[in-house]
Amino acid sequence: MKILVADKISSVGVDFLKKQEGFEVIEIFDLPKEERQAKLLELAPEVSAIIVRSDSKVTKEVIESASLLKAVGRAGVGVDNIDIEAATDRGVIVMNTPGGNTVATAELTFTHMLCGARPISQASASMKQGRWDRKILTGSELLRKTLGVCGLGRIGAEVAKRAKAFGMEVIAYDPYLTQSKADLLEIRAVQLDELLQKSDFITVHMPLTDQTKHMIDEAAFAKMKDGVRIFNCARGGIIKEAALLEALKSGKVAAAGLDVYESEPLADDHPFRSVDNLNLTPHLGASTVEAQESVGIEIAEVITDAIKGGTIRNAINMPAMDGETLKKLGPYLNLCDRLGTLVQQLALDQVEQVTLTYFGKIVDLDVDAITRSGLKGFLKNISGSNVNFVNALTLIERLGIEVETIKSSVETDYTELIRVEATCRDGSSVFAEGTLLGKADSPRVVNINGREVEVEPSGHLLIVANSDELGIVGKLGTIIGQDGVNIAAMSLSRNKVGGVALNIAVLDSPLSDAAIKEIRSVEAIKQAKVVHLES
Repeated sequence: MKILVADKISSVGVDFLKKQEGFEVIEIFDLPKEERQAKLLELAPEVSAIIVRSDSKVTKEVIESASLLKAVGRAGVGVDNIDIEAATDRGVIVMNTPGGNTVATAELTFTHMLCGARPISQASASMKQGRWDRKILTGSELLRKTLGVCGLGRIGAEVAKRAKAFGMEVIAYDPYLTQSKADLLEIRAVQLDELLQKSDFITVHMPLTDQTKHMIDEAAFAKMKDGVRIFNCARGGIIKEAALLEALKSGKVAAAGLDVYESEPLADDHPFRSVDNLNLTPHLGASTVEAQESVGIEIAEVITDAIKGGTIRNAINMPAMDGETLKKLGPYLNLCDRLGTLVQQLALDQVEQVTLTYFGKIVDLDVDAITRSGLKGFLKNISGSNVNFVNALTLIERLGIEVETIKSSVETDYTELIRVEATCRDGSSVFAEGTLLGKADSPRVVNINGREVEVEPSGHLLIVANSDELGIVGKLGTIIGQDGVNIAAMSLSRNKVGGVALNIAVLDSPLSDAAIKEIRSVEAIKQAKVVHLES
């Protein structure tokens, strides 16, 4: 498998990739940026994985040309240069390294905060010009000041810890912040307006999304204290640059520090370059020796694990699974995949909703990956081999099929049970339930449409509904045998004596169309369907 390293990462990470059996590493980061992008597109059809930093772009064109591509790795946090939607459509895992530069970015943020509180860069510049401006270079202390942290993820939390050590009061705005995390960090969770109104210092640590773009705009600055200090080492565009420029000029903002910008690199004539109370750094968040080495080896490891079919970590477009979790979920993934395939083939009309219900011990697990596996199985005969864990949810929603996941507290006859049900346009529905049996966690279908059965979901299943009368099993066996097909196992179920029986024959090979037609011609047989599952 060819691994394309488009942008420069730590040599430790590259060496790790080169040591992997079956890998060929292609490095193009020494090319000029424009040539590198063209080379990336040229090589894309040959590679199984692409590793980038922020320079190279993994566009829709690149992804659609890369038929062998399994994973894209971003050595860093932001994935703005990767077309996530296109990757998801093609079933390509996109991963980043959110932990590798956490400390580096937090420390840079705090450096900006200290330089915003005390005019260090201005003092240094005046000293080098031969001046001694001691009386005019007055700053402000951090002690007992209020720091407002917008976004309390990994980096925001590290900044909060350091601020507490400086004796600051910390408040935070984060829609996903739990009270337990706030209590652990000894900070107070607030709404954005309160943070803007009460903070002496504000630091931004949120991703750039439609919701956060220009979150700090003219209206936000108007709500802030006079003389507030504000910093952004997260993503350019969260703070509206025109609004910040005006606030700096008016004195509303006493000082600011930026490491990221709406357009990078910052233009030579950008007005920020002439503002004295604004400290600028050229996107240095991860620029430490330790961080570079950390993200380089981390992205090499996660790419290796992903394309070798093992652990999935730091995935942007699918649930992450470490090795232990994958081992625990593996049997359930297989079972739910088979149930999804079975139900899709049994549905008699266009499906409008798929419902996955979990009973027993499974409800304590993170069932997202199991659900995706069931949807992958359901789509197997609709979307073909392109469907996988990454794109199953996207593809089924694009078909207009609703998905519902339920964790049920209802007791069943099994310690763990999965039900996959399809609701059709005509109001009909079909469902199958499955569980794992024995120490080997062998998958079994134990119920189809309310009929108790016990069938291993593999190979080819002949599912027959017939009147409960003598001789049907014999007739089936005769027709199947005359077709040259062996019956590996059979499960029989009926609702009542003389009612409707359900016969399921597990076949070693598919039946011919002629044999299926003959089975359906038997007067007592109401319905016959052959379902094809993987072996």
